[in-house]
Amino acid sequence: MKKWPGIITKTLSIRLSLLVVCEVALLLLASLIVMFYFSRQALRKEELNNAEQTLEGTVQRIDNILLGVEQLTDNVYRDLLLHLDEPDRMFYYSRRIVECNPYIVGCAIVFRPYYYPDRELFMAYVHRKGNSLSSDGNSELVTQTTFTNKPYTQQVWYTEPMTTCKACWTNPLKNENTENEALCTFCLPILDQDSECVGVIAVDLPIALFSKTILDVKPSPNGYAMLLARNGSYIVHPDSEKLLHQTVFVQMGQGADNTVLEAAEAMVAGETGHKLFRMNGRKWYVFYKPFERADMPGRYVNKVGWSVGVVYPEDDIAGDYNLLFCYLLIIALIGIILIFVFCRMITHRQLLPLDLLTHFTQRIAEGHYDESIPDGKSKDEVGRLQDHLQQMQKALAIHVGELEKSSSMQQERTKVLEDAYDKAQEADKMKMAFLHYITNQMIEPSNVIDRSVTTFCNNYYGISLEEADKKVNDIRQQSQAIITLLDYMLHTAENETRKEESHE
Repeated sequence: MKKWPGIITKTLSIRLSLLVVCEVALLLLASLIVMFYFSRQALRKEELNNAEQTLEGTVQRIDNILLGVEQLTDNVYRDLLLHLDEPDRMFYYSRRIVECNPYIVGCAIVFRPYYYPDRELFMAYVHRKGNSLSSDGNSELVTQTTFTNKPYTQQVWYTEPMTTCKACWTNPLKNENTENEALCTFCLPILDQDSECVGVIAVDLPIALFSKTILDVKPSPNGYAMLLARNGSYIVHPDSEKLLHQTVFVQMGQGADNTVLEAAEAMVAGETGHKLFRMNGRKWYVFYKPFERADMPGRYVNKVGWSVGVVYPEDDIAGDYNLLFCYLLIIALIGIILIFVFCRMITHRQLLPLDLLTHFTQRIAEGHYDESIPDGKSKDEVGRLQDHLQQMQKALAIHVGELEKSSSMQQERTKVLEDAYDKAQEADKMKMAFLHYITNQMIEPSNVIDRSVTTFCNNYYGISLEEADKKVNDIRQQSQAIITLLDYMLHTAENETRKEESHE
C-alpha cells in the first residue's frame, strides 16, 4: 500500500492540484480574515446602535410609567392642598390615586406628628389586596392607618422628603421595610400656605409588576433589561428573588466573577458604556447608561440616580455571526476539496500524454529503440514535446540501426581478421616446424662435413689418397644434401610469399 508522501512525490497531478489548492486556500483565508474583520467592526457598530436604541426605548418605557405616577399624584396633590383641614378626606385621595393607575399598589398620605392636634400620627393608607402580580386593576382595596411594624416617622419614604422638602423616588424598599413585596415609592412633600413641609404623599410602585412590564419587551431572545438604584438594588430584573432581597453587590459574596462587580460598579457610578462579564459559565454583554428622564415643565424629579442597562448573552449578539463563520468555513472547506478533486481530474487528464511518454521513454531506455510513439493530439507544450520525442525516437532508431549495421560489419571484419590471424599463426607454426625439420635434416650432413674436415686438418700428412678421396666425396655428398635442403626451403618460402601476396 502506497503512503501519501510517496504518492505526492511521484504524482505530478497531485502536486499541481495541491499547489493550486494551497494558493486558493491562502487567498480564501486572507479574504475571509479581511471580510470577517470588517464585518466584525460593522457588527460591533450595529450592536452599539441597537443597544443605544434599546436603552433609549427602555428608558422611555420606564419614564412613561414613572411620569404617569407623578402626574397622577400631582393632580391629586393640587386638590388635596385645598382640603388639608379635612383628615378624613385624605383616605379618598389615597383611594383615588390607587384606583386611577393599575401600576400603583398603594398610596399613603401622612402628616408630621400632631399636625392634627387630636392625633399624634396620621396615615391614610390604601393598598391593593394580595400580590401585585396576582391581582389586577379591579382587585379589592384595603384601607389602613399603619404601614409595617415601624412608625412611618422612622421610614425612609417619610424622612427623606421631610428633610429635603423635595419630591423623590426612593431606593427599592425590601424585606422589613415593606409588608409583602418590594416597592419603589414616589414621595411628594405636602407644603402648607407658608411653604412649610407638613406631610408626604407616598405612592407605591411594585418592583415585580414594574419589572415584568418592562421585561415583556425583550431586547433579544435571551436578553433582558435591568434597572439599578443608587445603592445597587435591582428595580428591574427577570429574577424575582433578586428584586425582593438582593443588591447587585450581594452576588460577589456568592462566588460571582469579578467582571460582574466591574460592570455593577460602572453602572452605579453613572457611567455610560458596555462591558463583557461572565456569569453561570457564559459570556454576557451589558450596555448601560444613566437613567436620564425627559425634561418636561412641572416635573418634580429630573434625576433619580438610577442606571439602566440591557444585557445580551454573547450568543444573541454574535451567534448568527459565529454560525455564519462556521457555515463559511464548512463551505470553504468543501469548496477547497472540490477544487482539489477537479484540479486532480483536469491535470490528470492533461498529463496523460506525459504518462504515455514516460512509458515509451522507459521502453527506449530498456533498449526497445523501435517503439513507435503516437502522434500528439494537442498543439500545446505537451503535444509539441510528444512530437519532438517522436522525432527523436525516429532519429534514434535510424542511428541505432546504422550503429547495428556498422557493428555487424565490424564483427564480420573482426571475424575475418581473426581467421586470418589464426591462419597466420598456423602458418608460422608450420614454418617453424618446417625450419626445425630442415634444420634437423641439416645437422647430420653438417656433422659429417665437420668430422671430415676435422680429420683432414688433423691427419693431413698421414691420410692415404683413397681415404682422402672418400672424405672429399663424403664432404661433397653432404654439401649437396645441405644445398638440396636449402633449395627446398627457399622454394617453399617463395611459394608462401606468392600465396600471401595473392591473398592480399
